Amino acid sequence: MKQMRVAIYSRVSGSGQNPEMQIKELQAYCRVRGWKIAGEYSDRTSGALDSRPELNRLMADAQRGRFATVAVWDFSRFARSTVHLLRALETFSQLGIGFVSLREQIQTDTPTGKMVFTILGSVAELERSLIGERVKAGLRNAKANGVKLGRKPLRVLSIAEVQQLRRERKKTGESFKGLAQRYGISVWTAFQLCKSKA
Repeated sequence: MKQMRVAIYSRVSGSGQNPEMQIKELQAYCRVRGWKIAGEYSDRTSGALDSRPELNRLMADAQRGRFATVAVWDFSRFARSTVHLLRALETFSQLGIGFVSLREQIQTDTPTGKMVFTILGSVAELERSLIGERVKAGLRNAKANGVKLGRKPLRVLSIAEVQQLRRERKKTGESFKGLAQRYGISVWTAFQLCKSKA
């Protein structure tokens, strides 16, 4: 019988912490089940960050089919939110990769695991809706308090300013971005004004 190939993922919040305990428990879990560890991935960074080097590497290796299951010590060590967790689980599901969380005792290829996956989907949808509602309420409140929303309107240059801008571009070769910042206009406007003969 072919050994199950597993990737184990651990994470601690800062460089002063050690993921050793998580790794040892994950290794023991795999050993008891006769699973072969195909890769170990360990981040020392905040879970709130979208991009984590080792998690990114794990997801890339999942796409390459390097393992059949991902094992983590705890949901919170793996995902920053329910939505993030669900997105990762959906990716694993499409790739035919199982997911195990030791502390929650969840394995996605069991009936209980599938039920939890469904519940997580509902929770994630609720989470997205609540965030959307909070954003809308915040915008309404800001408007009611006289806050002007949206991008600050760009300046309209006088004829003298346009001529000065063109002279500066011709004389110094300053970038369109630099001119745009100094004159309070968009980069595209600076480009158009310099190219236009009018």
